[in-house]
Amino acid sequence: MYSFMGGGLFCAGVGKILLIVSTATDYWMQYRQSSNYMHQGLWRYCMPGKCFTHTDSIAYWDATRAFMILSLLACFVGLIIGVMAFIRYSSFDRFDKTFAAGIMFFFSCFFVLLAMAVYTGMTVNFYGKRYGNWRFSWSYIVGWVAVVLMFFSGIFYMCAYRMHECPRGSTSH
Repeated sequence: MYSFMGGGLFCAGVGKILLIVSTATDYWMQYRQSSNYMHQGLWRYCMPGKCFTHTDSIAYWDATRAFMILSLLACFVGLIIGVMAFIRYSSFDRFDKTFAAGIMFFFSCFFVLLAMAVYTGMTVNFYGKRYGNWRFSWSYIVGWVAVVLMFFSGIFYMCAYRMHECPRGSTSH
């Protein structure tokens, strides 16, 4: 049980770092405009030598930002509960921390998956039809890696929960 929880915490910790990096960096997309390479993230767009804050309130950027922040919050709460699962607090006996941590990691996975899906769909739809010289960049790829890590964090914690619950359930017969 503890090995699954340790694996879940490791995946969630790395996933949390990747979520922060993906959300904060400016390399979600790169494109070429008038012989200059430019790149943009969720918060800024950059030309050679200088970066500017996005001033337009474009719905899919706002949705992507919101889902990434929700994912970060769910991951943070999951990490706190996941660490508490190693510590036996008597005031939380009726609250199964391994199950709750797994659910929070699945929520984090779901939110980052929504963010990536919204960004992917809208970017391909908008830029794919208008411009030919663009591509997704490393911040975007890091976001997809975070989806996988959050999913496996949830799986590991659910496996730990099942291992913990099965002996209890079989002794009651």
